Amino acid sequence: MSKTPPNLNAAYGLKSSDDNKQLYAEWAGDYDDSFATREDYQLPAHTARAFVGAGGQGPVLDVGAGTGLCGGVLAGFGVGPIDAIDISAEMLDQAMRKDIFRDAIEADLNAGIPVPRESYSGVVSSGTFTHGHVGPDALNALLRVARHGAQFAISINASHFETMGFDAVLKGFEAERIHNLVLNKVRIYGDLAIGPNKDDQAIIALFEKS
Repeated sequence: MSKTPPNLNAAYGLKSSDDNKQLYAEWAGDYDDSFATREDYQLPAHTARAFVGAGGQGPVLDVGAGTGLCGGVLAGFGVGPIDAIDISAEMLDQAMRKDIFRDAIEADLNAGIPVPRESYSGVVSSGTFTHGHVGPDALNALLRVARHGAQFAISINASHFETMGFDAVLKGFEAERIHNLVLNKVRIYGDLAIGPNKDDQAIIALFEKS
């Protein structure tokens, strides 16, 4: 058990997979109420809507699915089936209680995704590529499990989109691995948010696997 309660600052400060597991094990039970609702967390909805607007369809892998916030919006649009992958068993347990997902996959993105190649026609991720504990190298694992032509909608915290090398990696991919890359900037939180992070922004990278 950590000495401080789980919160956004702790999430932004994650440095390792073990730190991630510990934080979200403690946070899972009241994540939706203590964070998502209170902070007017809009990024999952933005990501899901961008995916649908780009013509995305299932089967979909929801990467860093957490408690199922993005998946819930996708399901509301009639997208499915949806599989959830997350490093936290506790967060996945909360997600599966919502009857949104076909399957739950507990895995560390940095170690790969334990599903066959080309399993999915769509990949979404909201809030996973945030402040450094999952870097752009993990995008290779996402491409491996996507079918040719699969639609992606991946949110990346704008504060390190360039400094962590996401822009360079995506531009490199454009040569032969992806096409139709579009980068949209959105607010992570809505008008009800308070605190020092209320104006934070994310880049939603929309693209298709070549």
